[in-house]
Amino acid sequence: MQTYEDILVDSVQDGVLTIRLNRPEAYNALRTQLLSEIADVLAQAKDDETVKAVLITGNDKVFAAGADIKEMASLDAVGVMNDPRPAHWRAIAQFPKPIVAAVNGFALGGGCELVMHCDIVIAGDNAQFGQPEINLGIIPGAGGTQRLIRTIGKSMAMQLVLSGEFISAEQARDFGLISEVTIPERSFERAMELAKKIATKPPIAVRLAKESLLKAYETTLDSGLNIERKAFTMLAATQDRNEGIAAFMEKRKPEFKGK
Repeated sequence: MQTYEDILVDSVQDGVLTIRLNRPEAYNALRTQLLSEIADVLAQAKDDETVKAVLITGNDKVFAAGADIKEMASLDAVGVMNDPRPAHWRAIAQFPKPIVAAVNGFALGGGCELVMHCDIVIAGDNAQFGQPEINLGIIPGAGGTQRLIRTIGKSMAMQLVLSGEFISAEQARDFGLISEVTIPERSFERAMELAKKIATKPPIAVRLAKESLLKAYETTLDSGLNIERKAFTMLAATQDRNEGIAAFMEKRKPEFKGK
């Protein structure tokens, strides 16, 4: 991987590629360049067979405190219409491999939206989540209104977006926004443990499972069940499925090849 200005990219470890947001002077504000760098890394990781999962994290005190307000202030309506950031967000949303997030401190505005672009989220108990854009006379612009209501329900989503209030890590877990809460010192370690565990699973099944689960947001139950059935049928033709069943029958650890 090349060197980037706004992120740090660790070497692949046991199938996990780690992306660290690295604008501490700006509380990891998500300017266009940072998002484009994440999109570039994911474009490379998509076809890299050594990468089974991706872990995204910030630092000990902040995940991402929002969009870069200075950058936003320079955009008029035409600039917003021509903004390249939606394409970068789309690259994250459409990444086919699992993305695990480790969150400490603030995950606000675009930072909260980045959390919702991830598949599994582990947060330190010092984490806070919110969509405070209303305080700037705007609304969430990276999917916050759509993903938040699908994740935590209408009433709570309305409360957060219309009031600009923050919620704690424990509240976020109870509402279904994140999956686990740990002490801050362990959030990255726990997220890495989980990402590595996922990386040991059969890659084709993992990809199709993620795809099927996410389709539940977008379609009817009947259509979703058809998508699930097609994925289930496709997996019957894979070597990994045969290996998994054989290993179970023979009481041994499976050796998945991604085929």
